Order: sequence, then structure tokens, then C-alpha cells
Amino acid sequence: MCGRYAATKDPAVLIEEFAAVDLTGDRARADHNVAPTKNVVTVVQRHPRDAEGQVLEDEPAERSLRIMRWGLVPFWAKDPSAGSRMINTRSETAREKPAFKRALASRRCLVPADGWFEWRRTGQEKEPFYMTDPAGASIAFGGIWESWRPKDDAAAEPLITFSIITTDAAGQLTDVHHRMPLIVPSGHWADWLDPDREDVDGLMVPTPPSIVESLELRPVSSLVNNVRNNGPELLERAEAGAQPLDDGLFELS
Repeated sequence: MCGRYAATKDPAVLIEEFAAVDLTGDRARADHNVAPTKNVVTVVQRHPRDAEGQVLEDEPAERSLRIMRWGLVPFWAKDPSAGSRMINTRSETAREKPAFKRALASRRCLVPADGWFEWRRTGQEKEPFYMTDPAGASIAFGGIWESWRPKDDAAAEPLITFSIITTDAAGQLTDVHHRMPLIVPSGHWADWLDPDREDVDGLMVPTPPSIVESLELRPVSSLVNNVRNNGPELLERAEAGAQPLDDGLFELS
């Protein structure tokens, strides 16, 4: 499960980290409490198109930063509301489910994050934790994306949305929650983003144990429970201990 994360790095930093060009159009914003339906930076790799919009498959694919909305809307959906139910995609079923299999085959993306939040249940209360790389490197979640337009308006601006792949939690992360986002190591970014790669099974591998064990599991304030709160204080270490849920918690399964 991944229902909230932090993404605060400037595109200029991400350009260097991911060896990509910036196509965000000055729309990127630092966000310490990214919640579903927000527009955020993702990384994709696509072949260029000609003046008529046809894909130039003989031309090398270009890696770029792009803004997408969190919550995948399948191309066949009647309206965008479907996205609120598809913020996560289970790795175990992504290859079979109609909402995800086409995107997994050719529309994969990386979702850069400083870290993500998870809540450990203690009785009727939950304790928030922030999982992050203590060295400050970006964590790249594996994701899939889609382009959607209303069926009665083919000329409408497309809505570009994404979903984060999740897997069973591993190692120390099982102390907090039973699910986690799929983290793609930097050495596998090119394979994950390759739009021509057809061996999807070879991509859906668990996050390496070395990455899981290197993460810091940081107890944080219950301020993060409310999606309206957004600032660096959300990432600061807090006194450990279960805290009552705020009314503004974005409860996700």
C-alpha cells in the first residue's frame, strides 16, 4: 500500500538524478504530503512523434519529467472518478486486470519520492512512520500510466494519470505494514522505462533486500494524518507512540 508520500525536490535536481529532460512546464511543486488526485512529477521514456502525432519508433526514446495526476483512469473509463479507486496496483494481479495490463505492457513510469508514509496499527489507533533514504537519494516507485479523454470529445486535452505498483512488504517494513510500494533500483530504471520491453515478468521482481534494509523508518507527527497539512515539519522525527486518528486522515486499503 502507498497512500501518501513526500516529493520535494526541484526538477533541476531530478533532471540530474534521472538523466531526463524537463517537460513539467513549470508546474512542479514541492509537496511534503502528496495525496491521491494531486498532480506530481513522474519520469517516462517515449519515442518522439511526427507533426501528425505518429510515433517514430525508429527514433530513440527520450526520458523526461512529466506531470501526472495520481489515480489511474483507464482509457475505457466513463469518467475520471475511477482514478480515486486506482491509486495503487497490486503486482500480483497487474498482468491480468483489464484496468492495468495494457499500461503495464507499454506505459510504465517511475515516481520520484523523498519517502513515503505508512501507519502501524496499535489497537484502535495508528502510529505514522516515514520511510526514507537517510542519504537523501530519491526513491523511485514503479508505476504505470494512462491517457484518458471523454468519448464524446476526441479533441479534449488528455488527462494523464498514474498508479503505483505495490508488493508484499519485506524485511523491517513488515513491522509497520503488510504492503509497500515497488522500489525500482537505479540500475533497473532503463529496463523499467523502456517502452519497447515486452518481458514484463522480468520486471516485476521484489525490491532488493539491500534497499529495504537501508531505509530509515522514522516515527513522525500525527500532523501528517490530515491532508491539509503540508510542510517540512511532517518529515521530522517525533516521539514514538500510537496516536488517535485525525478526522482528515486519507484512509486507504
